[in-house]
Amino acid sequence: MHKKKKFPLILVVLILFCQSLVGITARAADDFSVNANAGFAIDADSGKVFFNQDGDTPKGIASITKTITAYLVLDAIKQQKISWDQEVPISEYAEQLSTTPELSNVTLVRDQKYTVKDLFEAMIIQSANAAAVALAELVSGNEHTFVDQMREQVKQWGITDATIINASGLSNVYLGEHRYPDTQENDENLMSARDVAIVAQHLIKDFPEVLETSKIAKKVFAPNTTHPEEMENWNLMVLGGNDHKDGVDGLKTGTTDLAGACFVGTIQKDGRRVITVILNALDEPNNSSARFVETNKLMDYCLTNWSQQEVTATGQEPPSGQKTLKVTDGKEKKVSLILGAPVKLWVRNDMDIKNLTIKANLDHSLLDNNAIIAPVHKNEKIGTVSVQLAQDNLGYLQKDEGATTDLLTKTAVEKANVFELLWKKITNLFA
Repeated sequence: MHKKKKFPLILVVLILFCQSLVGITARAADDFSVNANAGFAIDADSGKVFFNQDGDTPKGIASITKTITAYLVLDAIKQQKISWDQEVPISEYAEQLSTTPELSNVTLVRDQKYTVKDLFEAMIIQSANAAAVALAELVSGNEHTFVDQMREQVKQWGITDATIINASGLSNVYLGEHRYPDTQENDENLMSARDVAIVAQHLIKDFPEVLETSKIAKKVFAPNTTHPEEMENWNLMVLGGNDHKDGVDGLKTGTTDLAGACFVGTIQKDGRRVITVILNALDEPNNSSARFVETNKLMDYCLTNWSQQEVTATGQEPPSGQKTLKVTDGKEKKVSLILGAPVKLWVRNDMDIKNLTIKANLDHSLLDNNAIIAPVHKNEKIGTVSVQLAQDNLGYLQKDEGATTDLLTKTAVEKANVFELLWKKITNLFA
């Protein structure tokens, strides 16, 4: 007779504790939320959406607007329409706006010399509104034409529900006679959190040098002028900020009465970059760092709960969906299909990587009535396959993004000879 083993009490407690941790992790991954009107997060490289809390409803974005302005300035530099060391003329409008007491600014004086670099740094670090206006006037001649350019740019990115009426993100109430035509006194720029992430992704991908500016905590503006000013980055999560988080090097804050406290942030850690969006952090009245508190939580959530995993292998038969293809005039009636390369997916901790949704996208220019005509070569590409987790309904930032691989023929199929083809026709008649 065998005696039952008795586990030490400490071991039982440890096992129960570990089991509870697994449960907590799964629930945290599934039930996570941010204390804000909207939250959104993506993998910067692939566009995979990690989190979406009311991220598709346009809301006030305030000075996050300046990420679009920054993109157009950097694009103008790339096209050699302007240069970093070019002097920027200061209009009477920009000069007056720069001295409005309640707005974030650096003082601009018309008879002083400021370069594009001076004003770009002021716009990103200090969120200087007049600097954004001056840059818009330089690039397009006036702010209204620049706004038209902003609208066209976001449209090219697939953004169709944004309201863009100025280059700075200010409420129209501060612009007076300089308001964009047919807009109202209290109108502001509006975008969804998803739209903000789209802008940020394009800005970082196309002009990664913006991060060299957005990570600066402090710098003196225009030190050789009559009005040098110490600039302090409103993004307190960069190195040197009160809410510093390792790896955070951007991107842009925004605050108005309508928008609340907003922040589009980005962090690079362990070889991956995440972009996060917080619109109207609701605890801002009690905590001036509320947007950074929520961003910190959101970044940790993405980095902890999401990891990239290989879910298929090269040469593997598709787990579901299109596994074979009919062959016309071949010695075999069909050919098996395989995946051309491994597919990696971003997987949340509580998701089952074996439960995949496979969709074949055949190249019909190569087919005749959904069949391939012999002869067929081995590893011949006949289309692509998109792969996603069945449990994942978050998708990607835009429709053209996603995990795909080539769909190939597994073997060669020779063309049947004349007698074989004749015999097939005869047998088909009596089939």
